[in-house]
Amino acid sequence: MSETAEMDEERFWRLVEECRPPWPDPDADDLSSALVERLTAEPATVTAAFAETLSRLLWELDRRELGEDESSDSFLHTRAAVVAAGERAYRTVRADPVRFAPFATGPVRAGSLLSVPGRAWRRLTGEEWQRDTRYTYESYSNRAGWECG
Repeated sequence: MSETAEMDEERFWRLVEECRPPWPDPDADDLSSALVERLTAEPATVTAAFAETLSRLLWELDRRELGEDESSDSFLHTRAAVVAAGERAYRTVRADPVRFAPFATGPVRAGSLLSVPGRAWRRLTGEEWQRDTRYTYESYSNRAGWECG
């Protein structure tokens, strides 16, 4: 797997589904901890690939019609909540921006999902995560998503 390789989306979503707890997890802390455990059972290249895919998925949600009225941090954590909710929620929001509203007004803020690659990397390598991904997940970085249409 190359340095910038992404994880196959099917594998990414399966991993999220398998790690999501059956109980309420409003900040995705339990999901994030389970993902770290699973990733640390794999080679470090899998963690890097997970980070690439996570960053791209968050970047794809970085669009004006979803985040125009949100602060940068709130918008980022809300997009993470969409990913934490799983593939169906993610695809629904991508197809219909109106479906983003419950995430933006709901109690879930899944910022802990953003720390998964760093936590797993540190456990696997003993080093701090100091890698850039191809796509940045920071709010308002997807220029095409913020162009006036």
